[in-house]
Amino acid sequence: MTHTPNGSTTPAGWYPDPSFPQQMRWWDGVQWTPHLAPATAQFMPLQRVLISNQTPVLNPFIWAVVLLPLVPLLLMLTWQPEFRYITTRQRMTTLDPMSIYTPGYFLLQASGLVTYGVSVLMAFLDYRRLARSGVVRPFHWAWCFLSPAVYIIGRTVIVLKVAPGRGMGPVWALIGTFVLSLIVAGIWMSTMMQSLYSQIGYSINA
Repeated sequence: MTHTPNGSTTPAGWYPDPSFPQQMRWWDGVQWTPHLAPATAQFMPLQRVLISNQTPVLNPFIWAVVLLPLVPLLLMLTWQPEFRYITTRQRMTTLDPMSIYTPGYFLLQASGLVTYGVSVLMAFLDYRRLARSGVVRPFHWAWCFLSPAVYIIGRTVIVLKVAPGRGMGPVWALIGTFVLSLIVAGIWMSTMMQSLYSQIGYSINA
């Protein structure tokens, strides 16, 4: 089947099957797929056709979107602010607010930006993979600009419509990473506060 709908730049969608115009065939933007639908599908743009049980709905790209936030979380453990004190013009000793800007701080900030950008790229690749697998109108990857969590949840909703009972893994993993983030952040904050209190002459129990 070599005929393409109006050229190879045609966006993904349902088009008349070149071999049997009475039915619709899914064009993934690059080539024809095995996914078929009644000809009335062209008048029902919101219709979502179930995909085969053999069609995978998970791939390395979506797992990367889920797990990438763990990178800044792990790097946060390497950030140990060096609390220093300064004497003001009024001859008062106070904590230097610039003391938190250690190399670990800048590494943490940079990792957050890189992780954000890579997450958007992985969401785009995941979106394209789903479209080529026959998922009609996958959840758009641009939602990842708002938050990777938004993309993961929206993607799962769409996947459950075309592959009932499958595709919940990323959401459960997202919940797990969120809980882990709270635990690690709590431990780190407790350790930092203990260090701060000890340096200014107070204890946690004071």
